[in-house]
Amino acid sequence: MKAVPITFFQLALPAALAALALAVSGCRPGHAAPSEQVAPPPEVTVATVKPEEVVEFDEFTARLEAPEVVEVRPRVSGYLTEVKFQAGELVRRGDVLFVIDPRPKQAVYDRADAEVRRARVRVEITAREAKRAEQLYETKAISIEEADQRRWAATDAEATLKAAEAALETARLDLEYCYVKSPIDGRASRPLVTVGNNVSGVDGFTTLLTTVVSVDPMFAYSDVDEPTLLKFRELLRQGQLETNRDGRVLVEMGLANETGFPHKGFIESVDNRVDAATGSILVRSQYLNTDGLLLPGLFARVRVPGSARQPAVIIPESAIGTDQNQRFVLTLTSSNTVAYRPVRLGASVGGRRIVRDGLQAGDQVLINGLMRVRPGMPVTPVREGVAGATASIR
Repeated sequence: MKAVPITFFQLALPAALAALALAVSGCRPGHAAPSEQVAPPPEVTVATVKPEEVVEFDEFTARLEAPEVVEVRPRVSGYLTEVKFQAGELVRRGDVLFVIDPRPKQAVYDRADAEVRRARVRVEITAREAKRAEQLYETKAISIEEADQRRWAATDAEATLKAAEAALETARLDLEYCYVKSPIDGRASRPLVTVGNNVSGVDGFTTLLTTVVSVDPMFAYSDVDEPTLLKFRELLRQGQLETNRDGRVLVEMGLANETGFPHKGFIESVDNRVDAATGSILVRSQYLNTDGLLLPGLFARVRVPGSARQPAVIIPESAIGTDQNQRFVLTLTSSNTVAYRPVRLGASVGGRRIVRDGLQAGDQVLINGLMRVRPGMPVTPVREGVAGATASIR
């Protein structure tokens, strides 16, 4: 018997019939396909924009300096016998820091005191002789030449007494200068000369013993640019800047390791001219330092008021996005969808940003979950309240 060949169509026909049967059975009632699961809109945190009264600030770098810095030097020469303080110790005005051997100066003082006593006795004797000479001259008992000599002797004795008293005062000062005292309240540096050394008190060749710097208050020196200076002067002229009871403009300062500006102070003085080379002027502000945290030479950030207190729209930094060179925020529409809103930002205030253009009061701004949404996308809003209400405004 001759074999009949099997074609491809014959092989594929049973598989096609089986697939058709499955499709027909799937379309029957009671055999519906499972429905697709639709994800709910993502949750985002929104806040209502509300204007607040704020003051804009201009920020500058600064260096801290003590109001008083004194180099402690001896005023007499001699042998150093004592150092009466520890390095870095807080000292008061009048505290003895060093002692120079007082014995030689004490001997000079005693000799000068004896000379004063001798001169006073001489003045008393010559004064009596001069008075007696006047009586004797009236009775013609002595000549006028002898009377004049006695009067001149009295005058010479008085002059000798004044010279002796001056020498005694000099000796007293030299003896007092053997005890080198702190001229101010402040913090002393380390002793630069140790016991056993001779120190010089000769003008021009005095020995540096240590330095003392005042601690409280503390100054901060800032270079302020010319535009800021002109703006500041105009606001000050119009009386739009906040001041303390003494009429000083209030400023704030923070150290390099501090967040924000926790130290409150005031502008103490402004230099009398603008530096032509840099176009800036030196501004000195003053701060209390009762806890001793501020040290001379530290780097600091100082912010100066740059506007009067005025209403402004402020939002948290977390609500601001960047699209190339454009800043934007995402807002919530009435249909709970996301809208793209370009904005123009202003200064930073208390960790938030002023929005100069692009938002208005009542807008709903997304402040959390920005990375999970895109414009036009439906969302589930979770309202937090007023935008940026967690940060305080002065």
